Amino acid sequence: MSDSEAPTRIPSIDGKQDKAERGVTTKVTPNMDNAQRQRPKQFSHSFWDPKIAHLRALYFKITAMSIVLLIIVVWACLPVYWGSLWKAPVLTRNLRAWVIDRDGQALGNAVAGAIMNTTTSGIKQTLGWQKLDASMFPTNDDVALGVVDERAWVAVVIAEGATAKLAAARANGDATYDPTSLISVYYSQARNEVASGIYLPLTQTLLIKTLFQFNAQSTAQYLAGIAGNQTAIQLLARAPQTISTPAYFTLFNLRPYTAQVATAVTLVGFIYVIILSFFVTMSGAGAREVIAPYLTTASLIKLRLIMPIILYFPLSLIYSMISLPFKLPFGAKYTYAGGFFLFWVLNYVGMLSLGLATEFALTLLTQRFVAFFLIPFIVINVSVSVLPHELQPWFYKYGYGFPVFNLGQAVRTIIFNTKNHLGRNFAVLIAWAVLSLITVPIIIYVTRQREIREEQAKTLPDEREEEIREEQRRIDFGAGTTAQLSPSEERRVEEAERQDRGEKPLVA
Repeated sequence: MSDSEAPTRIPSIDGKQDKAERGVTTKVTPNMDNAQRQRPKQFSHSFWDPKIAHLRALYFKITAMSIVLLIIVVWACLPVYWGSLWKAPVLTRNLRAWVIDRDGQALGNAVAGAIMNTTTSGIKQTLGWQKLDASMFPTNDDVALGVVDERAWVAVVIAEGATAKLAAARANGDATYDPTSLISVYYSQARNEVASGIYLPLTQTLLIKTLFQFNAQSTAQYLAGIAGNQTAIQLLARAPQTISTPAYFTLFNLRPYTAQVATAVTLVGFIYVIILSFFVTMSGAGAREVIAPYLTTASLIKLRLIMPIILYFPLSLIYSMISLPFKLPFGAKYTYAGGFFLFWVLNYVGMLSLGLATEFALTLLTQRFVAFFLIPFIVINVSVSVLPHELQPWFYKYGYGFPVFNLGQAVRTIIFNTKNHLGRNFAVLIAWAVLSLITVPIIIYVTRQREIREEQAKTLPDEREEEIREEQRRIDFGAGTTAQLSPSEERRVEEAERQDRGEKPLVA
């Protein structure tokens, strides 16, 4: 074998084989130095620098994907809120209203007849009027209790003997006659102040129109009947209201919405509760990054559940105390202290129901996408809390089982003494919290097992992959060289080469 044909060998140092001969090869890439020189340096480039073109493209890609996803979420969720409002004007017939005629004479027949005609005349905006027998509610207090008990939104009662009272006042010239005592209108504004702004104007407009016609006709008939009767005319002068306004009505707001600051806790405040709960979730996620990888699955589950439960306690107290300087009427149903304490407990349970749900969403969607959960979560909860379900399409009855609707209803009970639904309200909130206490550990366990498998796959090398890499190292060293020979084969090749050169064989 000639020198030119001799296999290429890596020279030894101090009689030892080179690393390449032992199977360890360093592959040098010609462009490696250039790549290192072209690597972007921190704090050194303008946005349009060509050296960071690949990073700029990645930035635009991530931004575009985020905007597209946000547009999808907006189009999917915000119409739910818009849809909760747009049908209210044509769904007013779903609001139950009572008319009770205790008079049974001219005034009672005129008012009750005009009201009931609206239900059959094809008028688009009218209430769901029902004419009830006076015996069902012996007194007006019974009617008021029925309205407070949410059996009807509004009730119109024509007083017993109303027509006779008007006639007697005219005949006797009764200066104390009060035309507003003939008709009573009962409603509960605090049940839903937005709804009262819909059904109350409809009721007032109907009564004003009806009484205007009745008063004009009644006055004309009476004046025609007493023409030439100076005594009767003189008596009318003593009671002019029997001619100018013979009959009118009085509004009785059984549960007035007296504190405008209550808007902050009956609706808008619960958006803040969701945001505060979400903040606890996200801050906890950031804090756990330093310790979570070292915890067992059981310890991680306990940490994820116990810490929010503890943190919601002072947070709900601080949130509740904000209402104290603004004189929210906590003493409407209970004592002031008792009402505030119940309000605090309600907010705490509300944070549990809302906040633990965000914990589940965080685990399922990860920190990268959990923000997109917050929008639908707020919209779905708030959409059912602005108007009563009677003024919304049937779809929105899901609100009975969602936290914010029950929180708002419970708050109205505490601060306005509306109908007591506290048992159902707390049951729904606790059910949400319990559901999260069940589902959060499950989703944590599933995701943690996946993380463990991925970590094991990184730390435990595949034997076949090692064989492939070893073979590749030999190939990289050079095919056809002694790097591909076993040690015994290499010795035989060396002996043959020494003989070709006329050298003495090596001593074993």
